[in-house]
Amino acid sequence: MSQLHKHCEIIARELNIPQGQITNTVKLLNEGATVPFISRYRKEQTGSLDEVAIGAIQERYGKLEELEKRKETILSTIEEQGKLTPELKARIVNCYNPTELEDIYLPYKPKRRTKATIAKEKGLEPLAAIVMKQELKGLEGIAQRFITAEVPTVDEALAGARDIIAEWVSESERARNTVRNHFQKQAVIRSKVVKGKDAEGEKFSDYFAWEESAKKCPSHRFLAMQRGQDEGYLKVNINPVAEAAVEDLNKIFVKGWGEASEHVQEAVADSYKRLIEPSIENEYTAELKSKADEEAIRVFAENLRQLLLSSPLGQLSVLAIDPGYRTGCKLVCLDQQGNMLHNETIYPHPPQSEQGKAMSKISQLVEMYKIDAIAIGNGTASRETESVVKRIHFNRDLRVFVVSEDGASIYSASAVAREEFPEYDVTVRGAISIGRRLMDPLAELVKIDPKSIGVGQYQHDVDQTRLKAGLDSVVESCVNHVGVNLNTASKHLLTYISGLGPQLAKNIVEHRKANGPFKSRSELKKVARLGDKAFEQAAGFLRITEAENPLDNSAVHPESYHIVEKMAKDLGCTVSDLLKDEQLRAKIEIKNYVNDKVGLPTLKDITAELAKPGRDPRKGIKVFEFAEGIFSVNDLKPGMVIPGIVTNITNFGAFVDVGVKQDGLVHISNLANKYVSNPNEVVTLHQHVKVKVLEVDAQRKRIQLSIKDAE
Repeated sequence: MSQLHKHCEIIARELNIPQGQITNTVKLLNEGATVPFISRYRKEQTGSLDEVAIGAIQERYGKLEELEKRKETILSTIEEQGKLTPELKARIVNCYNPTELEDIYLPYKPKRRTKATIAKEKGLEPLAAIVMKQELKGLEGIAQRFITAEVPTVDEALAGARDIIAEWVSESERARNTVRNHFQKQAVIRSKVVKGKDAEGEKFSDYFAWEESAKKCPSHRFLAMQRGQDEGYLKVNINPVAEAAVEDLNKIFVKGWGEASEHVQEAVADSYKRLIEPSIENEYTAELKSKADEEAIRVFAENLRQLLLSSPLGQLSVLAIDPGYRTGCKLVCLDQQGNMLHNETIYPHPPQSEQGKAMSKISQLVEMYKIDAIAIGNGTASRETESVVKRIHFNRDLRVFVVSEDGASIYSASAVAREEFPEYDVTVRGAISIGRRLMDPLAELVKIDPKSIGVGQYQHDVDQTRLKAGLDSVVESCVNHVGVNLNTASKHLLTYISGLGPQLAKNIVEHRKANGPFKSRSELKKVARLGDKAFEQAAGFLRITEAENPLDNSAVHPESYHIVEKMAKDLGCTVSDLLKDEQLRAKIEIKNYVNDKVGLPTLKDITAELAKPGRDPRKGIKVFEFAEGIFSVNDLKPGMVIPGIVTNITNFGAFVDVGVKQDGLVHISNLANKYVSNPNEVVTLHQHVKVKVLEVDAQRKRIQLSIKDAE
C-alpha cells in the first residue's frame, strides 16, 4: 500500500468522507491547486467538498507528512544505536499516533545525564533487573556484590538500582498511558497569585485562587491563566490525584509484599513524582493549549471573515475624517476609485473650538468634490465630530457613517502606506484608510496584519504559526469569494488571489502601468512569470468590467467558456444575449452538456453565474446612529435601552459599541431568550442591535449589557 493511499485512508476515516474524494483532493493539492480553486472549479473530482472540508484535508495531510519525517529521524537514530529490530521497525512504520510514536521512541531517545545513566555507569543495571523481578530474598547480600569504590555501601547500590527502575517505569508505555488516563479524567487546573504580585497583577484577580476540572475549563479561561503565568503574576498547575495514579502504577509493577517489592514501590513513587507526572503534565498542558489555540483561532477567523465581508459602500465619492481634539480632525476627499483629491485639518473641538469654520469647510468640500458619503473614524472625538457633521445642512443627499479605526494606525505607519503615500504623514494616511474602508472594507483591510484589526482575543498568546496560517486562509477565501477587479485592484489585494502571491501580484500591477488596462483575461498570460498553472488558478477570480467578452466579468472560468458558447449557439443567440435574457437562460438543458470532464455541479454553477455575472456577494450597507446625548460612560445608566453595533465576538459573549469609547459586554447568557452555545449563532460582526444597560463600572471601565432584555 502506498504512503499516499494509507494517508488518504486515515483522513477518510477521521473526517468521515469517502476515500476517493480525499485522494482526488490530495492529488489536486499536490499539483499546486489552491483551496478556493478546488472548491469552486473542481467539484466533480472532490464530490463538491467545501473550503472547510478541503482545508481540513490539507491540514491533516500535512500533519501526516510531518509524522513520516519524524519516523525517518527516529528510525535512523535507533539504527545508529544498533537496536532496530524488524519488529520495532514495523511498529514505528505502522504507527500513526504522534504520542504513541514518542512513547515507542522514549527508551532509545538520547538523554542528558540522568540519575539512572549515572547508576548504569556504576554497573548497577544488573542489580536493578534483579530487584525488578521481585523473586529473590536477601537483597542486601546480593547488593554486596555491587559495592565498589564508586558505590561504597549497600544503601547506595540499592538507591542506584531504584533510580534505574524509576527510569524504566517512566519509559513504560503502559505506565505513561495509565497516568495519561488519570490526567484526562481527573486533572484539576489550579491557579494562584505569585506572592507579592497582588496589586501589580490586579487584572488577573479572578484567577488569584482558582480551581476547576481541567477538561471543563473553557479555552478563553485557560488562555487567560496562561497569560497571567507568562507575565509572572500567576502560578498554574494541572494535576490529577497523585495517590490514585501511583496506586494504579503499583498494580502494574509491584508484585507481592517482599523486600524487593518495597524497593520497586519506592521507585514507582519516585518515578511518578520526579519523571512521569511532570512529563505528562507538560504533554497534557500542551494538549489543552493546542485545543484552546484552535478554538481561539476559530473564533478569530470567523470574526475576521465577517469583518472582511462587511458591506461595502461601493465606488462613490467619500469625505473621510480622522477625528481628534487638540491636533484637530484630519480630513480627506476621495474620488470613486479611492484616489485622494484633497486633504486638510479642521479644529471643531477644544481647545480651538472652531465649529462654525469647520462646518463651513466640510459643506464647501462636499459641494466642490460632489461627495456622496462621509466616513468618520470611531476613535477619539468620534461622537463629537459626528454631532458637528449632522448639524450641517447639505444641499445634496448624503449619508454619514462611523467607521472602525481598528488597525488604521498600524496601516498608516506601515511600509505599505509609505509606499502608497510617501509624501503624506501618518495622520493623512489614516484618514485615507478610514474613507477607503467605507468604500470597500475587504480591499483596504488586506493591507493590515489581521492580528491588528481588533476582532480577536488572546491573539498574541496562541501559536503564531497556526494563527497566521488560519487567518491567511480566511483572507484568501474572502478575496476569492468576492473576486477582484483586475484593472483597479491593489498589489496587496491581488496577492491573495488563488495562484498569485506577492511577486506575480507586483508583476500584474507593473504590467498594467506599462501597458494600460487589461482588455481580456487571456492578456494575463503576457505578464512576466505568470505561467499556465498560475493562470488556471487565478483567472476565474479576476474580473474585467469593460471586457469585450462579457464572461471575463464573471466567475465562469475561461476553461468553461466553450460550454457557454455552445449553449448560446444551440439557442441561436450570442453569449451577451444569454446574460441579458432570463427566458433564454430558462431554455438551457444543462444535462445536454455533461461529459467525462464536466458534470452537473459545474454546469449548475455556470448557469447560476450567467444570471448574475460579477455580482458582489456582499450585502448592501446601512447607516447606523448611536443614541443622542450619550458620549461617555458617565452618560450610561442601568435600565437604558440604546442602539449599539457588535464590534467583537468571543466564546463567552459579544462586545458592543454604544458610542462611549468603551465597548460593553453582552455575556453569552444575555444574548437571547434561549440557550446559546456559540455566540456566532445569534449575532454577527457589525450587526446593529438594541441593548439594555445592566451595570456600569466607570472606574474599571466595564459595561454589562443585554440583548435579550432589550427586546
